[in-house]
Amino acid sequence: MVALCAAHAISRKTGYKWLGRYRELGPEGLHDLPRAPLNHGRATALDLVERIVAAKETHPLWGPKKIVARLRRTAPEVIWPSASTVGAILARHGLVSARKRPRLRACGNGPWPQAERPNAVWTGDHKGWFRTRDGWRCEPLTVMDASSRYLLALEATGSTADSEAWPVFERLFEEHGLPDRFRSDNGPPFASAGVTGLTPLAVRFIKLDIVLERIAPGKPQQNGRHERFHLTMLPLAEAPQADRTAQGQAFEAFRHSYNEERPHEALAMDTPAQHYRPSQRAMPRTPPEPDYPAEAAIRRVRHNGEIRWNGGFIYVSQALAGEPVAAAQTEDGEWTLSFHAHPLGIIDTRRMKLVRRSAAPTKPLGAAPDA
Repeated sequence: MVALCAAHAISRKTGYKWLGRYRELGPEGLHDLPRAPLNHGRATALDLVERIVAAKETHPLWGPKKIVARLRRTAPEVIWPSASTVGAILARHGLVSARKRPRLRACGNGPWPQAERPNAVWTGDHKGWFRTRDGWRCEPLTVMDASSRYLLALEATGSTADSEAWPVFERLFEEHGLPDRFRSDNGPPFASAGVTGLTPLAVRFIKLDIVLERIAPGKPQQNGRHERFHLTMLPLAEAPQADRTAQGQAFEAFRHSYNEERPHEALAMDTPAQHYRPSQRAMPRTPPEPDYPAEAAIRRVRHNGEIRWNGGFIYVSQALAGEPVAAAQTEDGEWTLSFHAHPLGIIDTRRMKLVRRSAAPTKPLGAAPDA
């Protein structure tokens, strides 16, 4: 051994090490072994790994940041690893997969003030429809508080009809109070294609003194937070339940988890429930009557959606049938029509029709209304 070690310029200790490996493992023992320590001094403890994996299995839609925030909130006495370490742990257990990131788009906020407190703005939309396993068509109605991200409703409705939407909002208004503003797209049940864009649901909102905010057509980014939420709930639509009842139960369980358990990055990893508070504006028993100026010309909308004007009739909206509207003359001689505080358009007396402000004539209209 002394001669062999001298011939190969190694110490006798190294020579006996290689001889021992050969006797134990044969020729395979002569290959270099990994240099990483068997027990890493900074490795995450096995019990913490098990709790991290269990949290991911309980909330499969959550990423590492939300899992860490949830674990730190439920067990603050434990020193939890970073989100990147948790991501590596989940990857080793096959619980995460590479996700294609969507291309970033400019997010305009429209001409509206920011929602700086709960109930300043609610947003609503219908998620794209899918069928439950028994064939029932589900059109999920989602309503969210823009400031706190609190998910007010995730309802398994069967259509976008006003008859299905209003009971949901009526319950929300009674439970949480009224928002100051409501933001939606231009589809049913929130808006129509007419000049006024009104639907029966929109008329109810106006009568409750809720200001309507409608995003520009083809600009979903103006309601970006709500659109982003629809991506979060997408797996629910991809795994439909047995029937409408079961789908509603799954939606409610998701809503509870989203509000009470799931950390939100925009809220510094708090939950929406930690930031939401009910509105101070209670749902009235009877909607208030409109308070129109004394000089305004009041007209009651006929059953067919028309009002009488200068001996003729002008179509306004059938959604306003039976409701009083007010026409007020501007300094330029135009007659603007409104319902409560909501502007409806401008009366074009030459063509005897209601037009949007952008399409209104530029010259004074001049003609005074008769009864």
